[in-house]
Amino acid sequence: MVTRAPAAGGPAASGPAEPSARQVAGRRWRSARGVVAALLAMLVIAVVLAALRPSTSAETLDPDSPKQDGAKALTEILRQHGTGVTVTRTMEDALIAADPRGTLVVTRTERLTDDDLRMLSGVQVDLLLIRPTAYALDDLVPQVRRAGPSFEETAVPGCALPVASLAGKVAFHESETYEITGPGTACYKTRYGGARVVQVQTGSGTVTVLGATAPLTNGRLTEEGNAALAMNLAGGGTSTVWLDPGLPEPGEAAGQQSLGDLLPFGVKLFFLELLVAVLLVALWRARRLGPVVAEALPVVVRSAEAVEGRARLYRAGHARDRASDALRSGARERIVPLLGLPRGGAQDPSAAQEIVTAVARRTPYDETYVWAALFGPEPLDDAGLIALSDVLDDLERQVRQS
Repeated sequence: MVTRAPAAGGPAASGPAEPSARQVAGRRWRSARGVVAALLAMLVIAVVLAALRPSTSAETLDPDSPKQDGAKALTEILRQHGTGVTVTRTMEDALIAADPRGTLVVTRTERLTDDDLRMLSGVQVDLLLIRPTAYALDDLVPQVRRAGPSFEETAVPGCALPVASLAGKVAFHESETYEITGPGTACYKTRYGGARVVQVQTGSGTVTVLGATAPLTNGRLTEEGNAALAMNLAGGGTSTVWLDPGLPEPGEAAGQQSLGDLLPFGVKLFFLELLVAVLLVALWRARRLGPVVAEALPVVVRSAEAVEGRARLYRAGHARDRASDALRSGARERIVPLLGLPRGGAQDPSAAQEIVTAVARRTPYDETYVWAALFGPEPLDDAGLIALSDVLDDLERQVRQS
């Protein structure tokens, strides 16, 4: 038998007296308090993170909002520098106002319907997509895909793209990163390879993807080179059309979102913490089990007792058919080798006549008698079962002595 030795310093395996209910409860609590503490710590961390991390408001990147997460400051700066800014709330208005020499800034792509994305994919204008959904990327720039989130506060351009190299160091804070599967330029890369700003050429113009909202917001515009990057990206053309779509009408199909788009960041982080905690608890408990050791069986059961126990079960269930089959099968297994026949033939129905003929030659009984003993029907009662056992013992004895 294989078991595990108790860890050093653990409680004794057994004692002279049975432990009380209070002692048992105390032992269970001591063994489980580590798991309870880990779960409570994860719950506290998740609550703190959810409280500290501000939720996305309805006015994030709203060009008319003066709040911290709005973008009114950027639009006013663009106007002061001679770039006309047109704010639109629907795709139809944005396409009417769009200038082929200007820039179309698109926020909140999760609010765009499938029809909106189809119209946007054919517009002849440079696009600036702010944290687009995975489905928007598939429709508008399929050669760009998400690479994962980044939490590095700042980053340097690391590319030759003028809009980025002129801005220099930028404070992105929390951001999404992207990879390019075809020709294009990637800027502000992370140590893992994803980029916060990517730009590719399509048949309808230039598409730039920005993975963060912070450089465009009122509260972060003055940090590092945020203002320069925002003006270079949004005001690169002769005019700017800012599309901040509203919620679609009831019954309309909004642009599809992946599971990653729907799950808040706090939920993703909670499941990551839960996975780490489960692994740590598994390692902790596995170490407490101790090394594998060999241990002798506490009880040795004699074979006769096992046979007697099975016989009593057969008798209690009136299973004379199973008992007679077991007796006959055992007798054939022992008799067949004595006859010089193949051992596998003891349970082969096609070899039954050969066995019966060989036994009849070695005993004074005819083949009919031997057949009834080795392959006959089920006994009618317990007395018949006992008589069958005696007959089989007699056949085996005479074959062995012949």
